[in-house]
Amino acid sequence: MLVAEPELRTSPLHAEHERLGARFAPFGGWSMPLEYAGAGVLAEHTAVRTQVGVFDVSHLGKVRVRGSGAVALLDRCLTNDLGRIGAGQAQYTLLCTEDGGVVDDLIVYRHGDDDLLLVPNAANSAAVVQVLRGVAGGAVEVVDQHTDLAVLAVQGTRSDEVLGTAGLPVGHDYMSFVTAELDGVGLTVCRTGYTGERGYELVVPAGAAVAVWQRLREAGEPYGLQPAGLAARDTLRTEMGYPLHGHELGPDITPVQAGLGWAVGWAKPEFLGHRALREEKERGPARRLRGLLARGRGIPRPGMRVLASGRDVGEVTSGTFSPTLKTGIALALLEPAVTPDTEVEVQVRRRSEPFVVVKPPFVRPSTREH
Repeated sequence: MLVAEPELRTSPLHAEHERLGARFAPFGGWSMPLEYAGAGVLAEHTAVRTQVGVFDVSHLGKVRVRGSGAVALLDRCLTNDLGRIGAGQAQYTLLCTEDGGVVDDLIVYRHGDDDLLLVPNAANSAAVVQVLRGVAGGAVEVVDQHTDLAVLAVQGTRSDEVLGTAGLPVGHDYMSFVTAELDGVGLTVCRTGYTGERGYELVVPAGAAVAVWQRLREAGEPYGLQPAGLAARDTLRTEMGYPLHGHELGPDITPVQAGLGWAVGWAKPEFLGHRALREEKERGPARRLRGLLARGRGIPRPGMRVLASGRDVGEVTSGTFSPTLKTGIALALLEPAVTPDTEVEVQVRRRSEPFVVVKPPFVRPSTREH
């Protein structure tokens, strides 16, 4: 008996993407634009690195946690220390299993002591909601707003000009956010992103997404604003060495292995998975996430084996052609002894291609620049 595939969700901007000739692909249960006709991944990637691009990332989860004790609840669950940030600030953090695996990595936006917005990955949003509801008391409400809100990301060196021309606030600190209105619509302007470039993410009501998208495109025309799909988002984040759940993070890949110890509040008395992660940190992980830079023409892909002196030492987790460097790059989980500057080989289509181990990022970020 055949089982029907679940229908993919679509963004509130789906018709806008169709008008732009987007090629779609499934992402976490959503049909999202991969790239646009007349541009393509290389042009979209380059626009973000040199000018500005706009992404629809409405497939990302949106989870509201509110009520008395909301901050305390999340601080007992998430790895990072929420005491490090106040109202109007955002924080990268992780939700782990008791054995230290990663349910998801996410951004927390702290509106106040009793009101926070979490933005997890699309495929894991329901799992995050399930875990938090399982530990929440009666005073804390965990609300799944996945389809109620849209997220638009304006990323690139001209992002301030675009938002300013559209009449939105700019210039606030990295990992902070402000609330604003655009044509009577309330939205949140977050100084965050996943590209390594200076930029903003706008959280808007789903019903207002088209109007905001159109306003941004109009405001961005003098600055070369390019709609960009999720293929360019992936090459941009890989150049930065940013992890992607299912590749550099997952149930069997811990924050310690992924080099994300900085996102763990080691001084906190507890968080989900804290015992396993403290033990792993103490003894040292069995593998570490590293960068690989091609010495030749090989283009690495996930799952390819990495060899050092003829011995298998790990595998590629993400790999691509870098549009900025014009060469192959990868992230790989390797044995701890394989350190930066080590010459290795990647098995690319039955060939051994030379690479060197490096410490990401592969390109200089402008994320924190003012």
